[in-house]
Amino acid sequence: MEASYIRKLADSYRSFRIATLGSHSALDICEGAKREGIKTLVVCQKGRERTYQKYYSARKRLEKGIGCVDEIMLLDKFSNIATPAVVKQLQRKNAVFIPHRSFSVYVGYDAIEKSFEVPIFGNRFLLRAEERDAPRNQLYLLKKAGIRTPKSFSKPSDIDRLALVKASEARRSYERAFFFASSEEEYERESSNMLKKGIVTEEGLKAAPIEEFVVGAQYNFNYFYSPLNEELELIGTDTRRQTNLDGLLKLPAREQLEVLKHLRMKNIEIGHVACTLRESMLEKVFDIGEKFVGTCRREYPPGLIGAFALQGAIVPEEKGEEIIIFDVSFRLPGSPGVRFTPYTEYLYGESLSMGRRTAIEIKNAFRKRRLGEVVT
Repeated sequence: MEASYIRKLADSYRSFRIATLGSHSALDICEGAKREGIKTLVVCQKGRERTYQKYYSARKRLEKGIGCVDEIMLLDKFSNIATPAVVKQLQRKNAVFIPHRSFSVYVGYDAIEKSFEVPIFGNRFLLRAEERDAPRNQLYLLKKAGIRTPKSFSKPSDIDRLALVKASEARRSYERAFFFASSEEEYERESSNMLKKGIVTEEGLKAAPIEEFVVGAQYNFNYFYSPLNEELELIGTDTRRQTNLDGLLKLPAREQLEVLKHLRMKNIEIGHVACTLRESMLEKVFDIGEKFVGTCRREYPPGLIGAFALQGAIVPEEKGEEIIIFDVSFRLPGSPGVRFTPYTEYLYGESLSMGRRTAIEIKNAFRKRRLGEVVT
């Protein structure tokens, strides 16, 4: 797919609407667009449309002026969005598409990069870099940027401290079947048990990263890079809610050990909690964000556009607290609660959601006839 074609297509729009896939953070995207007076379209899979068609439909509630989804497009499967017929429909509707994690998972990187000829806000070629087995992946980019990451172990025999093994689930490869190991023996015991139960596969285990478990305060740093302003913004900070890890951590240690005899720990992300950060850390947060923006611009031109997140932990050191990053999101993260942190209010005088900040950028680009600069 030629980048020039997508830019020309976007620049040919005389009006536009914001579109996204009906999952992950679609409501955050639509609510932000509606606040900026932009029409919204949600592409849904049959059987998963009620949230958007019934409960948050703007059409159903037009007389009350509430709801944020103007229109839905119903498909048999999410992956059909990349078929020529659906692509043509989205082009005719002058859609600017906002990607999120579900879009990557259900549609696939090959289809996104080669078949989905719709202007995507952001850099579609960076989405694949979230995968640990991709060339020039997130770990490669973090190291290139000089950002501290957890110590990695190339094989189980190298484990010399508490480590986290990030294997993919056998049934849902996009979810991680994490387990802990402090030695090769513990790794072999835990992995063997999970293989027997069918939780992971041999292939998934071989490809699983083994990383030092970072003991610190976990944070997601949710950024927005504006190509129009050439500025990095911190939209908000949050931490994760995970099932069933959250419930286990509320038990005393003895009860945790007893429960784990009968229950496997899972840390599947189920939600987020907005949280603030000590002000003296903000300079370090912006510093790693700026480094990452610069590296991505060099490695994946035109680089980062719009939302991205660096996920990690803050650890105590002799010279003060330091940030270690262990995961990256190259698109709008699914944490709508970041609007309830104060960082956009410090900059804009009001709190902005990631969805609304995205809508503002697209609206400004369209008004300045620079829409082609913020899409790929």
